[in-house]
Amino acid sequence: MARSGFLRSNARWLGAGGLLAFSSSYGQTFFISIFAGEIQASFGLSHGAWGAIYASGTLAAAAVMVWLGALTDQHRARSLGPWAMGGLACACLAMAVNPWVWMLPVVVFALRLTGQGMLSHISRVAIARWFTATRGKAIAVSSLGFSVGEALLPLIFVALLTVASWRELWVLTAALALLTIPLLRLLLRTERTPQSFAATYEATGLGNRHWSRTEVLRSPLFWGLVPGLIAPPALITAFFFQQVHLAEAKGLPHLELVALFPLYSALSVMAMLSTGALIDRVGSMRLMPLYLLPLALGFLILAGAESIWALSLGIGLMAVTAGANNALPAAFWADSFGTRHLGAIKAVATALMVVGSAIGPLFTGFGIDAGFGFPTQMPWISLYILASILLLTLSLRRLQATAGLARPT
Repeated sequence: MARSGFLRSNARWLGAGGLLAFSSSYGQTFFISIFAGEIQASFGLSHGAWGAIYASGTLAAAAVMVWLGALTDQHRARSLGPWAMGGLACACLAMAVNPWVWMLPVVVFALRLTGQGMLSHISRVAIARWFTATRGKAIAVSSLGFSVGEALLPLIFVALLTVASWRELWVLTAALALLTIPLLRLLLRTERTPQSFAATYEATGLGNRHWSRTEVLRSPLFWGLVPGLIAPPALITAFFFQQVHLAEAKGLPHLELVALFPLYSALSVMAMLSTGALIDRVGSMRLMPLYLLPLALGFLILAGAESIWALSLGIGLMAVTAGANNALPAAFWADSFGTRHLGAIKAVATALMVVGSAIGPLFTGFGIDAGFGFPTQMPWISLYILASILLLTLSLRRLQATAGLARPT
């Protein structure tokens, strides 16, 4: 009853966050890579060349996100959201009509900046600001938009590829983004204040203070967190980016592999909602060292998977980390460093996420071109994740100790 009351009383703002998250799908790797085969064939690109183009556009988007993402500290979601959505629609249309290979990095840059970058950033920063005592739950519920996109859009658009060209489908995507703008404006006619309606709109972080972005970036302990924080976007992005190659390597039709994505989405939703509840109960910092373990095990299983059941298990474990990643880092930044400068700090985190999503396809693409198939790369990926978990754990303990807080037990 308490949960249903929470959903009813906050449906407008949770719906806006979810809509922003869903719409970011059009700039996410799992959606763009649906058309990887058609793009490579149309422009005569190898796996490595397409990966390099994708990485260059993505890295440029990450650099701009550091500046652009800070706008969420000065402007409300109801102002920034429609502008980002309109930019995404233009990027989708550009993908549909672009005839030149040299323009592909620019198109990828626009898709990644507006979709994966700004729309997901606006959604998470807004929810983290709007909610205090129920921040974890609110982030988890609004992040269902990501999961719905992951579950439905690949199946729908892979099926549509049998009756329409890939360029026509990008025109459809642009139209869908534009149609979302009036609904977003309707949901955000008013913006929410924290649920407690306290006198201050802000919540402090470690050391009972608000950290500036400069203070965060100057801390070497922050950079110790980075390898772990970029692992999910880098490696899960690589999985979706290489889905066509992976299906071929495993001897499966592409549609048969894509048919497992709803399982991925369902399990990621369960993990996300469970993580949201745990954040409100035990805190985000206690959960951070744990959420990458399923990802390491998942890639290890996927490396040797020969049956659809083994693939399902590996993808399911990957989904657990993906679901937790949709809720946990957003709460972690607010809990650790406060909300006064959250937009600027989260902009750096989003930029790092975008960098990770560039690195994954780049390295795996060149690895494939060099004769090392994606399944062959997966055990090494698992080792990297385990090493990043160790570094993340040590950095978190030192960060808490330097802020004068006890270590989590």
